[in-house]
Amino acid sequence: MKKTLLSVFSLLAICQFSQAQEIVKRDPVISKYIQEVSSDSLQKYVHTLVDFGTRSTLSTDETPSKGIGASRKWVLSKFESFAKNSNGRMTAYLDRWTLEPDGKRVDRQIKMENVMAVLKGTDPTDTRVFMVSGHIDSRVTDVMDKTSDAPGANDDGSGTVAVIELARVLSASKFPATVIFAVFSGEEQGLLGAKYLAEKAKAESWNLVALLNNDIMGSNNSNETNIIDNTRVRVFSEGIPAFETDKKVGAMRQFGYEADGGARQVARYVKELGERYVDNLEVVMIYRNDRFLRGGDHTPFVTEGFAAVRISEMNENYLHQHQDLRTENGVEYGDLEKFMDFEYLRKNVAVNLASLATLAQAPAVPEDVMIDVQGLGNSTNLHWSAPKFGKAAGYYVLMRETHQSFWQKKFYTENLELKLPYSKDNYIFAVQAVGSGGHESLPVIPRVSFKR
Repeated sequence: MKKTLLSVFSLLAICQFSQAQEIVKRDPVISKYIQEVSSDSLQKYVHTLVDFGTRSTLSTDETPSKGIGASRKWVLSKFESFAKNSNGRMTAYLDRWTLEPDGKRVDRQIKMENVMAVLKGTDPTDTRVFMVSGHIDSRVTDVMDKTSDAPGANDDGSGTVAVIELARVLSASKFPATVIFAVFSGEEQGLLGAKYLAEKAKAESWNLVALLNNDIMGSNNSNETNIIDNTRVRVFSEGIPAFETDKKVGAMRQFGYEADGGARQVARYVKELGERYVDNLEVVMIYRNDRFLRGGDHTPFVTEGFAAVRISEMNENYLHQHQDLRTENGVEYGDLEKFMDFEYLRKNVAVNLASLATLAQAPAVPEDVMIDVQGLGNSTNLHWSAPKFGKAAGYYVLMRETHQSFWQKKFYTENLELKLPYSKDNYIFAVQAVGSGGHESLPVIPRVSFKR
């Protein structure tokens, strides 16, 4: 492949008709949103969360200033205050249910609550939902300890305040699709709040297009390796969807689409949009659903068939995660506010914002994306139908070599088909819809068409 092959992430698009290079520009409205994300606000939010003492899921839900119940009510009050800016489109509530003891990490009947804020889309016919999440509960070394101070500044105070700040900045925005801001309970006890909502979304047939889950995203250094770096953030995604049948997995293997499941497309999108809008930050794609042998709140959504990814800091520090507060041999343990980097957290929140705002503003994905295979040849014919929601001004056909992780070329067309002088033997293709403002949908990998 010649070195003139252009990377999507160098922000260059190729116009199919003029062959002229056109810089993919930042939307000034989204850029303005990103400028409003405040490291000072994030730090104040974290400080307030830490002041609740412990936020263990098993802690009190009745004390007005301590424990999980008080912290959830505080987040709800923030959502309710932001809703005043939405002209009635944002609603906030506690999604409640009762959890019975399980003989594992739940030792008694407890009242569970996820804190939710829903920013309704402006198009009443558009059923799409995009969600951003974090978890409010914290823990110390013993996950069953419900009384010791568990500040949880970074795990997952960082993800919780990210969701709060995104709700604040976006509360007055007008997107055709709906955006949900979710703060889960029970992550440390076994992903309980996320599992409850994922099952609810499945049972109620939500058109949940993508979930961005934020967990441990506000510290810039690691123990043991002593790496200090606030210029990279990780996005975890699975390749082959866990819910697919053996027949569909077999087709993905046959076509070479093992790295092109829905979650992986969301991760690529987060990388492109995050790096487009956030300076001095690289979004690093990790090709696994989560950290090695570990899990997070996106996993129940993946299990239920939704495209969900996890966003986390690049270098975790285990001295400040799941630890009792103490000092041993001159080493301080515990998840404290002072160990966080709030400018780094601001950039990571901005990655979420750029991705969410672009997705919610873009038209839906193109329908019926097909690649023609009725004859041998070294050209590739693609065709598709218009999106179900929103109006597409045009379409990008994306292309990459089979061994490459990221899209390398974009070809623009306003038609519903495109013939390219590149062999489907050597490249992987996808199609995304583009709105009049330049906002791109998620890419869709083509299915096989044996005849037109």
